[in-house]
Amino acid sequence: MSKIIPIDTLGECKIESPFQAQQQEFFNDDNGVIYRVHSLDYAPGSSVDEIEYFQRAGVRKKIYFKPNEVIVGVVTCGGLCPGLNDVIRAVTFCALEGYGVKKVLGFQYGYEGLVAKYSHPPVELDTDNTDDIHEKGGTVLKSSRGPQDIKEMVRTLCHCKVNILITIGGDGTLRGARAIQDEIKAQGLKIAVIGVPKTIDNDIGLIERSFGYETAVQGAWGVVNCAHAEAKAYRHGVGLVKLMGRESGWIASSTATSNSNVNFCLIPEVPFDLVGPNGFFEHLRQRLERKDHAVVVVAEGAGQNLIQHGDGKDKSGNRKLADIGVFLRDEMQRWFAGENCEINVKYFDPSYLIRSTPANANDAEYCLSLGYNAMHAAIAGKTGMVVGQHNNRLVHMPISMIGERKLVDPHGWNWQAVLQTTHQPAHMVNG
Repeated sequence: MSKIIPIDTLGECKIESPFQAQQQEFFNDDNGVIYRVHSLDYAPGSSVDEIEYFQRAGVRKKIYFKPNEVIVGVVTCGGLCPGLNDVIRAVTFCALEGYGVKKVLGFQYGYEGLVAKYSHPPVELDTDNTDDIHEKGGTVLKSSRGPQDIKEMVRTLCHCKVNILITIGGDGTLRGARAIQDEIKAQGLKIAVIGVPKTIDNDIGLIERSFGYETAVQGAWGVVNCAHAEAKAYRHGVGLVKLMGRESGWIASSTATSNSNVNFCLIPEVPFDLVGPNGFFEHLRQRLERKDHAVVVVAEGAGQNLIQHGDGKDKSGNRKLADIGVFLRDEMQRWFAGENCEINVKYFDPSYLIRSTPANANDAEYCLSLGYNAMHAAIAGKTGMVVGQHNNRLVHMPISMIGERKLVDPHGWNWQAVLQTTHQPAHMVNG
C-alpha cells in the first residue's frame, strides 16, 4: 500500500468538531499529497506501493482537545517578513470564532517571551485587537533571535496552561520548536507544537513557497524599475540593487525573471570573479559600451568569497555576512577609474523596507490558509509538525524532515530562465 508519512499525535480524536455544523469538506489522515513528485525520484522498477505521501492539511471531523478548555499560545521569531500579522490574525480568529477556545496568548519578543527572566508578559489576543493587524507590516508580537533554555520555555507553557503552541519562524525557530516538543514529550505533557515556516528568502527545504516571498519579489520589482530609470539618466549609468538572500538567490532570480530590466543577477549559488577577461566587471564594461546603462541585482550572500571578513555568527547561529552591495559599488567605481572608463553607479538597498511592508493580496490569502490549517492540525492533537505547501497543496510535515536549505540549481530551469532574460554569460569565472 502507499505510505502516509506519519505525524505525532497526542491521542485519539473523539470530540466532534464545531465545523461539522457548517457541512464543509473534511479531510482525514489517509488523504495524501505525493511527497516525491518527479519520476526521477524513484528507482527503475519502483512500484506504486513505494510512493510516500504527506497528510493533507485541513479540518478534521473529530478533534482531540475540548475547545472551551484550550489555551493557545502564538510566538513569532527571527527577522521580519510580510505576512506575520496575517498569520497571527488567522490563528486567533480560527481559534476563537471557529473553535471557541478559552483564550489565545501572544508571547512577545520571540522565544524570549517564554523565559521568565526577560519579563515579557504574554498579551491576550482577541478578534478586536487583531482585527486590522493584517494591514500593518512587522509583527504585533515583536520578535527576537537566538535559542533559549528549553526546560524554562516548557515551564512557562505549563505555568500559562497552554495546550497549543503555534511557532512562526524560520529554520532556527523550527529547530527550537522541535526541541520544545521533544521536552514536552519527555515530560509526558499534552501540549501540541505546530510550526508555520517563515522565511522571506523562500529557502526552507521541502516548502515550495514561503509566505512573504511573493511580496518581497513585488517590492524588489518596483525598486528595479527605479534603478533602471536612474541608470538610463546618466552616461554609463549602473543601477545596483542589493536584495535579500543569505544562502539562496530565489528573490534575486525571481526579480530578474519578473522584471526584464535586470541585466546581471548575482546569487550565492553561482560563483563569479570581479576582474579578468571573463570577470563580471569586463562583461559589465562591454554592456555599457553597447547600451550605455545596466541594472545589476545582487543577493546579500553572493560573492562572499571575494571579501575579507571574520567568521562571526549572529544570535541565530548564521554566519555574519559582509556587505556585498557596498563592496561591489566601491570596487566597481575603483576598477572603472583604473580603466579610465566613466561610470555612474546608483546604489539601492531596500531590504528593510521590503521586510517590513504588509503582505500583498496573494501572500495575505496564503497566510490565512496557513494560520487556519495550523489551528486545525493543533486542535486535532497533532504535534511536532509544520504546515507547508507541497505539490501545490497544504500538507502536514514532520519538523524532523525540514533539513537542507532549498537552493537555486545553477543547472535548473529557474536559473536558465534568468540567463535567458538577462543575457548575462552563464559563467563569469576566469580559467
